[in-house]
Amino acid sequence: MDMGIFKSSTSTKPKRKINSNTFLLMITILLFLAMYISGMIIFKDNGFAKPQMFLDLLISNAGLLVIAVGQTIVMITGGIDISVGSVTALVCMAVANQMENHGMSAYMAVLIALGIGLLYGIVQGFLISYMEIQPFIVSLAGLFFGRGLTSMISTDMISIKNEVFLSWAKYSIDLPVGSYSKRGKFIPAHIYPTVIIALVIVTIVALVMKFSKFGREVYAIGGNSQSAMMMGLNVKKTKFKAYILNGFLAGCGGFLFCMNSCSGFVEQAKGLEMDAISASVIGGTLLSGGVGTPFGTIFGVLIKGTISSLITTQGSLSSWWVRIVLSALLCFFIVLQAIFSGIKKKK
Repeated sequence: MDMGIFKSSTSTKPKRKINSNTFLLMITILLFLAMYISGMIIFKDNGFAKPQMFLDLLISNAGLLVIAVGQTIVMITGGIDISVGSVTALVCMAVANQMENHGMSAYMAVLIALGIGLLYGIVQGFLISYMEIQPFIVSLAGLFFGRGLTSMISTDMISIKNEVFLSWAKYSIDLPVGSYSKRGKFIPAHIYPTVIIALVIVTIVALVMKFSKFGREVYAIGGNSQSAMMMGLNVKKTKFKAYILNGFLAGCGGFLFCMNSCSGFVEQAKGLEMDAISASVIGGTLLSGGVGTPFGTIFGVLIKGTISSLITTQGSLSSWWVRIVLSALLCFFIVLQAIFSGIKKKK
């Protein structure tokens, strides 16, 4: 009798265990669902249960979503970029100034936005990867440099009146879902092109990170750069590519942010870099690198948007409570990461 056949027929498949990273992502998803469902129950009379309220989360945070995904990529490598808020402000101001004061077309404005982001990514990526300067120091310099350039373009707010640009920004896409008014009239829910663009970009980046050679290299370098180097990976080149991609996504996100605000001013997007980092960490990205997904970052951004919507709907609380609650959640997830990392090391 063939004992191999006997063993294979009686053996059972090993059960898949949920690792700490998956568990953190599950906590993030459950937290978002708990917060949003609570809002639907408590603020039902304020329209929180309507489909449009959820879509408004995506509309108002489309730019942040793209920027946070870029932040996730550099954080997976073990780095960080705190200049993305200044890049966004610079993109908005440059686009507004060129279209309103110099007659530039909206199509050229897109190229300006992407060019600014790419240039930032190339310069900062080179300094961090090849010159081996600390990411925090390089991006801090980028933060101040971006704000300085923004103020040099103009210290006054520039409102965008370009017809083509406004047609893009205000183009409403009705969906088959919606709600009924008190008179029984059906009001379809809607989204703007910014949401579609953001979701398409995030989907492409998620696929690249999961299935491409570049994505696997980024995770390997973030997990252990020395081991990755011994495996024959070009650590410097991969980090450089990661920061270039991050800069490109910052330019894209900045343009989407501009389409929402339709203006440019010096203090624009102040603190956006902290929102992007918070969304990434809450979405399951480890500060030490090696772990994180764009999918988790989506829920991190949705949690930030839900907190803002809950406080705005409540009406009596200051808008600063958004920062306070987000900071508390950030600390909570950092502590969880530290606990799981400690358990993993002991095992």
